[in-house]
Order: sequence, then structure tokens, then C-alpha cells
Amino acid sequence: MLFNSLEFLFVFFPWFLCFTFFFKKRSIQNGILLLFSLFFYAWGEPKNLILMIFMILVSYVSALLIEHVHKRKKVILVLYIGIALGLLGYFKYLNFLIDILSTLFSSNLELKTILLPIGISFYTFQCMSYVIDVYRNHCSAQKNLLIFASYVALFPQLIAGPIVRYTTVEREMIFRKTSHEGFIEGFNRFTIGLGKKVLLANNLALIADSIFDSNIHLIPVNVAWVGAISYAMQIYFDFSGYSDMAIGIGRMLGFHFLENFDEPYLSRSITEFWRRWHISLGTWFRDYVYIPLGGNRVSFPRWILNILIVWSLTGLWHGASWNFIFWGLYFALLLIIEKMILYPYLYRHSFFSHVYALFFILIGWVLFRTENLIDCFYYWIAMIDFRHLGNVASLIKYSFFENLPFFLAGLFFCLPSKWFSSIKKIPFFFLWKDLCLTLLFLLCILFIVNESYSPFIYFRF
Repeated sequence: MLFNSLEFLFVFFPWFLCFTFFFKKRSIQNGILLLFSLFFYAWGEPKNLILMIFMILVSYVSALLIEHVHKRKKVILVLYIGIALGLLGYFKYLNFLIDILSTLFSSNLELKTILLPIGISFYTFQCMSYVIDVYRNHCSAQKNLLIFASYVALFPQLIAGPIVRYTTVEREMIFRKTSHEGFIEGFNRFTIGLGKKVLLANNLALIADSIFDSNIHLIPVNVAWVGAISYAMQIYFDFSGYSDMAIGIGRMLGFHFLENFDEPYLSRSITEFWRRWHISLGTWFRDYVYIPLGGNRVSFPRWILNILIVWSLTGLWHGASWNFIFWGLYFALLLIIEKMILYPYLYRHSFFSHVYALFFILIGWVLFRTENLIDCFYYWIAMIDFRHLGNVASLIKYSFFENLPFFLAGLFFCLPSKWFSSIKKIPFFFLWKDLCLTLLFLLCILFIVNESYSPFIYFRF
């Protein structure tokens, strides 16, 4: 089920709220939350529900064993991680591995028909962080299976994050408080996220898809740059929009999820960009991979190896493709260069630092978006081949002018939010804000009624 669907907005969520706020006892509310979350997940592929329930049970039992069997807790942790990564590897990477082996040994190994369960990367990492935190004594194992299952299956962030750690919501699973102010705040945040997805991301996708899916060998340089910029804005508004909606729903229910985006395109370096983009994933790899490997408190060659390992895994997490692996290594190389050479110079000239960061971020998104490395190479060539200059008319067949208002709006909403702080000084600002958000919600409904199925980009990860 999609947040940007009529079924969710006018059937699922209203009924969920009715049941939730009718019963005041927290244990009953958690039971309702679990049932609705399981239904939410099973809406598209009911068979995938079995896998998630299995992960919940394995994680629940493993944490209890780790807490009570001190002498063998490392063995239990290793076995648990093996099971979790084994399941993730089977569903997400088996065919990729078979394809590699077929290439290496010049054989024709048969690829299996394996459907990737939606959100498996997110809830697997969420379960792993919980069990590892119990092992590290950062939290106690949850004895109540209902509470733990509700945490893992929590529908606001189940399918596309942010990755919510148990330590963040441990207390709120039992003692969360709801209020009229919190509900309004959450609904406003949800509406902003809905607008990002329905009005900006979906319409920017029409430009980006028409360019990336065309004959890349023939596109002129101006079209190539419009495509890269459109996709950069599409993926940002798509994913940050989902995060806004998840955070907003959580706030309505009394949860306080951590922020997942912090104006990433305002970064002045690649290092800063990755502190601002998909924060929950970046901190997950930092805390559970990079630091256990030794972080930067090791020899120089080992530090380089740690960076390469973490970013190879970050790329691989996004998908079973060489594009994603090289995408991760691409950013690893940039981060190494920054830390070794560029760091003293990056913040001296703010304008050039922003230009530098945006240029390499856009180059990276091309690698992320294209289907294979060959297409990526030719797209990069198109971006710098000024012998093949296009004019304004060359953008006509790429749905650019029909969606120009959304392109310009996307650029506008990527500007620093502090530039608009003076708006709050307008008389009766809060009344104007509520009116604008109400109109935004109604406009989103009109677009949803008239558009086709439009899942979030990160559903496939």
C-alpha cells in the first residue's frame, strides 16, 4: 500500500485512527498497530508477510538468548547475523552472484525467479541493529513479543525507512503520548511529504525518465544536464517525501522518529552531503560496520580499506548491480580524496565548494540511475560533449516544457530554508500556513485521482 493512494488516505489510515484512539489502553493500541501494520505490508504481496514474521521471531529469540546466555552470546550473534544476511542475500543477491559465476566460468547457469520482498533491506537492518544493541548492552531485550513485533512492523517506516533503531522508540512503544498539537504537527509534516512526492517527484520523473530511457547516444549536452538535474531532484523529493510522511504519521501517533534528510544539496563537500542524505542509513553503516572495523583509528592502508568496504556495502545495499557497487566506490574515492587533499580548501570559498559538491553529486546520480555501466559512460560523455550542443527546442520531446513549473518549483524548494524564515513575520502567518497546507493536501488528492500507480523509488531497495 502506498501513502500516496486513495486507499491509504481515505480507508486504511482513517480506520486505523478510529480504532487507535477509541481504545486508550496502550497494550490494545500496540495490538491494533501490529494488526494494521501487518495488513499494510501484506496489501501488495501477502506471501512476503511470512518472511517478515520469521525475521521478527528469529530476532526476538536471538536477543533473549544473547541476554541470558552470556558465555555463548557471541556465537548466537554470529549465527543470527548469518541467518539475517543469508535471507537478504538469497532474495536480493543470488541472481547477481549466479550471473557473476556464469561470466567467470563461461557457463550458462540458470537464473532463478526470485521476487524481492518490499522493504526487506530496511526491516532486516532494523532487526540487526536491535540484536547488536542488545549484545552491546545498549538496550535490554524486549520480553513482550507484541511490542517487539509492533516495532519491526511499524507501518509508517516499514517499507522505505527511515531505519528506526529500537533505542530511539523503546520508551515510546509503551509510554508514548499523543496530543492535539502533536497530531496537527504530524499531519502538516505528512502533507508536506505528500506534496513532495505527488507534485514534485512524480512530475520530475516524467522529465528524467523520458531522457534516461531515450537513446543516450543522441542526446545533446543541455538535455543530458536537464535529465541529471531532474533525476537528482526526483530522488530527493521522492525519498525525503516518504521520510516526511513517515515522520509525520509517527508524530501523529506519539512517536518521534529522527530526521533522515537535512537539505543535502546545500552541502559544500561530499563528506557533508553524506551527513545530510539518508542519515539513518549512513549512521547505521558508521555504527555497525565502519567503527567495528576500526574506523579511522587504524593505520592509513587499513583506513582506506575500511572506507572501501563500507562504501562497497552501501552501494550493494541499494541493489544487486555493478552500477550500485561502482556508485559506492565512486563516493568512497571522493571521500578519500577530500580527507587526504581537499579538506583544507573546501570551506574557504563557499560558492566554489557548493559547485564542486553539486557537480560530483550529479555525476554520481547518473551512475545510480542508468541501467548499466556502458549507458552511464555514454551519458557522462553526453554531459561534457559540447560539440553536440542543443537548443531550447531540443527539450520539447522530453516532456520538459509540460513539466517546467515543477522543475522550477523543485529548484526553488532546494534553496536554504533559512532564506524563508522572514515569512514567519507575516501577520497571521499561522492562519496562512494552515490554509496553504489545506490547499496543498486538496491539490495532491486531485493529482492522485488522475495519475497512475507511482511507487516510491526506494521500494525496490
